[in-house]
Amino acid sequence: MSDKTILQHINELVEEENRLHADTARPEQHAERIQQIEEQLDQCWDLLRQRRARREFGDDPEGAKVRDVKTVEGYLN
Repeated sequence: MSDKTILQHINELVEEENRLHADTARPEQHAERIQQIEEQLDQCWDLLRQRRARREFGDDPEGAKVRDVKTVEGYLN
C-alpha cells in the first residue's frame, strides 16, 4: 500500500464522515459508523506516520503495519 493510497482512503473516510455529520435529521443512526470512521482514520494516520518514519531512517516503508484500534487509541491516554 502506498502513501498515496492511504491518503486517498483518508479522504474517502473524511468525506463519508462529513456526509454523516451533515445528516442532522438522523444523527443517532450514524453514531456507531462515525465512531468506526474516526478509529479507521486514526489507524490510517498512524500507518502513514510509521511509513514516513521508516523512510526517514532508511527503512522500507512497506514494513509498516496497521496497528489495532486499541493500540492506536491508547496513544491518547
